Amino acid sequence: MIRVAVVDDEALTRAALRQILESAGDIEVVAECEGRHATNRVRATAPDLALVDAVMPDIDGLTVIRALLALDSPPATAMLTAFDDGSRFRDALHSGAAGFLVKDSDPDMLIAAVRVLAAGGSVLKPTVQHTFADTLRPHEAPMPFRATTTPARLTPRERDVLCLVAVGMSNAETAAVLGIGLATVKYHVHSLRAKLGAKTRVALAVAAHNMGLNAETRELCRQS
Repeated sequence: MIRVAVVDDEALTRAALRQILESAGDIEVVAECEGRHATNRVRATAPDLALVDAVMPDIDGLTVIRALLALDSPPATAMLTAFDDGSRFRDALHSGAAGFLVKDSDPDMLIAAVRVLAAGGSVLKPTVQHTFADTLRPHEAPMPFRATTTPARLTPRERDVLCLVAVGMSNAETAAVLGIGLATVKYHVHSLRAKLGAKTRVALAVAAHNMGLNAETRELCRQS
């Protein structure tokens, strides 16, 4: 059973998310709370995943995510937002979130996303991809993750794959954009994780940003 905490200032939203998630049969919402109570509730209930609203009146969602990830046994975290906001997604990456979901997501997609996140994966709402690519700026402060290699050590195809992974494209979407096989994409993703010391796709996205591959990312997104 996947254990989930829902952090949102609106009781109606919390109840709706509970109903959707628990309809799956393998997901249990073990905590529902406003932002200011999140740390204590998560510490008490030990969920596998915390879904955190981006904008709450009592405390900012990014602050909540940072606090949860600082716990001794932190859950995976994902940000919930009402808007496809690329800059907010970038801030979520800074905070260590493994996912970014828009509240109008289809219920089945939300359930699937929770399963991926609880298993240690990362999830980005597809419509965020192009917006995020346009907001990447080389002059920003570095993100926490540091790559263990440089762009020069990546092959041209690895750079292409990394740029598309950085904006949340799946392996299948990356294969379609680049005109290569799915198995080839998987091979390159595996190679990138090894070269960059990145355990997750979110870490790959951060590495691409820190390595200054922003222009390449935007160009590939336009081509797609």
